[in-house]
Amino acid sequence: MTTIAIYSLKGGVGKTTLAVNLAWTAAVRSARRTLLWDLDPQAASGWMLGVTPPREKAHAMFSRDVAPSKLIRPTGVERLDLLPADASLRELDHLFREMDKKKRLQKLIASLGDYDRVILDCPPGLTETADQVARAADLIVIPVVPSPLAERAYDEVLRHLGGRTPTMPVHAMVDRRRKLHAEALARRPDWPVIPMASVIESAAATHRAVGDIAARSPAAAAFADIWRRIEQRLAS
Repeated sequence: MTTIAIYSLKGGVGKTTLAVNLAWTAAVRSARRTLLWDLDPQAASGWMLGVTPPREKAHAMFSRDVAPSKLIRPTGVERLDLLPADASLRELDHLFREMDKKKRLQKLIASLGDYDRVILDCPPGLTETADQVARAADLIVIPVVPSPLAERAYDEVLRHLGGRTPTMPVHAMVDRRRKLHAEALARRPDWPVIPMASVIESAAATHRAVGDIAARSPAAAAFADIWRRIEQRLAS
């Protein structure tokens, strides 16, 4: 079982969209038994997949009141399960500091059972949760909108991680017609690219993955390419 975190210092960069579509690709295209774990109190991953959260609050698994396995829900996609979030995770940073268990998330992941891949949809910010994620993940995928401010935030993340965990940057929400975007892509030609595309919004609105509703679209190909690169990184 390997853990891939989808993380960004900034919000609004397509993080959850990337997490959901990579989880779908892992489960459907690579036939990996996959768990998508939503750590963001906005709970957008569950909404995008049309999953109703359990009655138990998500923070309970961190305080040992309930086992994570009891909160896992099927998604309707073969081999893809979800560990949903809810608003109770707004207190997660405080709970981590109070418990003073630096590897709490890592131990919870180890207890999840027979999954090939665990994908973490992380909340934004340089927080205690981010530090827990850095200790637990085998790879951190970082979506970066092609702009100077977003690139600055990416550099700050790298400084904060200090090389503790391998990272993979991804240019997200790309509009090649925009000069700033074109210049950013020219500076980083080796980074994968997710285009700005209406099909991505349409997929979210119908609670499905892009590969499910538009398998031949450039957006679906972009997510598949990123997942292929992730598998190559994990294999090496």
